[in-house]
Amino acid sequence: MTCVMHKVDTRSLLSVFEEDAGTLTDYTNQLLQSMQRVYGAQSEMGLATEQLSRQLLEYEKQNFALGKGDEEVISTLQQFAKTVGELNTLHSELATQMADRMIFPMIQFREKDLTEISTLREIFGIASDEHEAAMVKYSRLPKKKENEKVKAELVGEVAYSRRKQHQASMQYYCALNALQYRKRVAMLEPMLGYTQDTTHCCGPTINFYKKGIDLVSKKMDSFLGSVSSMTQNIQAQLDSEAEAMRMTQRELLSMEDTVYMPDRDPAPVNRTLIQKAGYLNIRNKTGLVTTAWDRLYFFTQGGNLMCQPRGAVAGGMVLDLDNSSVMAVECEDRRYCFQITSPNGKTLILSSVSHLQWICTLNNISRQIYLTDNPEAVAIRLNQTAIQAVTPITSFEKRGEGSPNPDRAKPGGMQSSSGASQKTSSAPEPEDLIVPGTPIQFDIMLPASEFQDQNRAGGRRTNPFGETDDDRSPESDDSLLQQVFAVRFLGSMAVRSGQTQEVIYEAMRQVLAARAIHNIFRTTESHLMVTSSCLRLIDPQTQVTRIGFQLQEVTQFVAHQENGRLMGFVVEGRDWSEDDEEGEPSFSAFVFESNTEGDKICYTISLGKDIMEAKKDPEALVQLLKNMPLTNEGKFLLLDNETGNTANGGAPDEEESEA
Repeated sequence: MTCVMHKVDTRSLLSVFEEDAGTLTDYTNQLLQSMQRVYGAQSEMGLATEQLSRQLLEYEKQNFALGKGDEEVISTLQQFAKTVGELNTLHSELATQMADRMIFPMIQFREKDLTEISTLREIFGIASDEHEAAMVKYSRLPKKKENEKVKAELVGEVAYSRRKQHQASMQYYCALNALQYRKRVAMLEPMLGYTQDTTHCCGPTINFYKKGIDLVSKKMDSFLGSVSSMTQNIQAQLDSEAEAMRMTQRELLSMEDTVYMPDRDPAPVNRTLIQKAGYLNIRNKTGLVTTAWDRLYFFTQGGNLMCQPRGAVAGGMVLDLDNSSVMAVECEDRRYCFQITSPNGKTLILSSVSHLQWICTLNNISRQIYLTDNPEAVAIRLNQTAIQAVTPITSFEKRGEGSPNPDRAKPGGMQSSSGASQKTSSAPEPEDLIVPGTPIQFDIMLPASEFQDQNRAGGRRTNPFGETDDDRSPESDDSLLQQVFAVRFLGSMAVRSGQTQEVIYEAMRQVLAARAIHNIFRTTESHLMVTSSCLRLIDPQTQVTRIGFQLQEVTQFVAHQENGRLMGFVVEGRDWSEDDEEGEPSFSAFVFESNTEGDKICYTISLGKDIMEAKKDPEALVQLLKNMPLTNEGKFLLLDNETGNTANGGAPDEEESEA
């Protein structure tokens, strides 16, 4: 118990000394400002008298129009100028003495002593962190298969860091102790110099200084003598204390490294303690199978285990130890572990080099020995046959898999609305275009069955009815137009209307805003194939169609007015949830970012719709073919070579999304 109290007292005294040093620093800065103000006033007085002396001499040089009879005034002013000059000399000397004997000692105390405390505190903190890191490395050594070479290296590292921390702490503590003596000298010495200088100055204002010396010289001499004697006594005490500290440091430096090694002659466990305090490593789960260890300060108070986080003023209760079980456990990633299990099932796993002492102390507390009249005697009797328990436990517990994200909606998700088929006004409200709270899908996931089906037989599906479609293949339908664009899917959502471009602009705004709010910046590049009959979004790696729409289902398409690389379109579907034979129309907006201008994609979609309509009238189709340039293969020549290469199978370089 004495050891526990010693650690607690050291920690408490250190905080008190550090608080005192901080208060002294603030007061020293304020006192120095006041002294500098006095020195500034004295310096300003010297400058003012000097300027006054020069100005008196300037009277003779003035060309007054009526200057006759000024000879006596000039000679009188010259005499005054001489007197003021002598006064200026005295003021300047007094200002110099104040700077040397009042300002300089205070600045030296602040810059030397107080700065030294701050520097040593940082060094002490760095040494403590290095020791903690070395102990963490040593604690993680495996017990089953020990590598003697690695262990020896880590033992040496721990010993070195402990020696370094010990030296840093001793220097820091010595500086804090010496500061208690130095601050007394630092507070008295400047005022002693200021008072002596002011009292000893005599010259221009003879009557003032003579009267002051006659009134207070005897009292001030006695007072100043006593102050000087006090300063000398304090300085002698400081020298004696510093010499004793230096002797202690020399003794510590002469010790062997084995003193600082972690496993050196462990102290016997005291099985009668009912109080314990110190730093422990607590294990916290950071994921399903991952953990992290945090080093915190723990202490016992009655029947409670308390924890005081770094920077906190007081500690808080972590666990009620009454009737709890405490035992040593094996952990894969840490040595010296023990587990506390409360009656209600709460479990803590902690680690410390002195884990055996912690186990005994906490077990004594859990038996409520602290409530008896003679706790130490009861603890001795109960621990006569104490047995150390070592119970291995598993490191992690299984958890059920999380549910999928409910916020994602399938593309083309249906949202019934009575006004969906009506045209919006010239300036519709956002609520008229998209239902508030409509979920947004940020990716298009291809089901496994769909993936296998499309990859079977070269990507073509088998007709279950045995029919053949040789006469009507996709290649023949799309032989006139087949253009591919490199795009990145940004999102899709259900909308109320598909007859206005404003709904696409609103969908773009909501998709980009949702990505920014939820920090979703990753996008997947795909190939958007536009033909005269459909739109298909193709995976560039597997050439599998992720999603496709008939061109007649696309009701609106437009590029963004300011960001030309953004484009979107609205697809019309049917909602069969109302048991209607024809189904209610539903609309979904899809937003993309392209490597090329969105207007080119919109133009290609528009051309595909024109071809689709022209196929109904052969004459119109012929007229359309005459007006459009064709390639050597007989297809429409739409874009430049770069896009053409993309259409022929060349994958464009991936670009970072600007959306």
